[in-house]
Amino acid sequence: MTVPPGATPRNKATRRRKDKLFHLFCGICAVSSVAMLGTLLVVLVLQGIEHLDLDFLKNSPSRKPARAGIGPAMWGSVWICTICALSALPIGIATAIVLEEYKPSGKRLAKAHSFMQLNISNLAGVPSIVYGIIGLTVFVQFFGLVGNLNEPGLTLGTRDDWWYFQLPFGRSVLAGGLTLMLVILPVVIVSSVEALRAVPGSLREGALACGSTKWQMIRRIVLPSAIPGIMTGAILAMSRAIGEAAPILVIAGVVFIRFTPQNLMDEFTAMPLQIYDWAGRPQEAFHDVAASGILVLLTVLLIFNAFAVFLRQKFQKPLQ
Repeated sequence: MTVPPGATPRNKATRRRKDKLFHLFCGICAVSSVAMLGTLLVVLVLQGIEHLDLDFLKNSPSRKPARAGIGPAMWGSVWICTICALSALPIGIATAIVLEEYKPSGKRLAKAHSFMQLNISNLAGVPSIVYGIIGLTVFVQFFGLVGNLNEPGLTLGTRDDWWYFQLPFGRSVLAGGLTLMLVILPVVIVSSVEALRAVPGSLREGALACGSTKWQMIRRIVLPSAIPGIMTGAILAMSRAIGEAAPILVIAGVVFIRFTPQNLMDEFTAMPLQIYDWAGRPQEAFHDVAASGILVLLTVLLIFNAFAVFLRQKFQKPLQ
């Protein structure tokens, strides 16, 4: 270490001692956080392993803890998270491409562009319950313009058909998935913009110099290089979506549902709501059932994340 001019050996020893203390403090914090998470996981496994079997995954909620299952809630979460991913990721990535790769050149348009990016960043910190109220107004009730929840203004097919559709959407899995889309969309946009911004400008210039159009440059050079950052943001966003309870509670309205959704217009419940219902009951046995539900929720989350990591590694291309 180079000693600054005028520094004495005593000051050098003091700096080294402070550096070691700070390193020790960071290590203690890291070990403590991992130890707490590990302890919570061990407690959950010991508390919920008794009810965790195939019957628990298939059964419906019940007033008897021994018969209670998480089947409808688990498939409800899979439905709404799939709809959320299929809608939020394309829209978010396309928006990020427009914001980052097609920046306006005019002074006024540039100010409007900066103002738009600032507001999108602010939307990422809005409480999820606000998005639940927006989803209730927009997707569930459709602003009251086309019928109501009891008498939809437009229907296609019957409720027994897998392709049944209605307006307004009502308290359906489609409304729940689109509401979760609103929750994670700002996160996807911000992370995608940062991933695109991290791609070296020399790659863009080289592609354009070789005769590529701007869209060819984005599709073949920029996007493949930005996929790791984009998928990392998508993983974090989906991890938030699968654990959200407040907006789903506003949309679903009820938590005791004994059937699995069969189409996009069916009512649903989700794992966070079902776990909350079990944890709030006074019987101690339901608390063990809630621990089993948390283990299932963590497993589904790991499956989603593993699939996203697989896609990231498969489509990742080196910057060279």
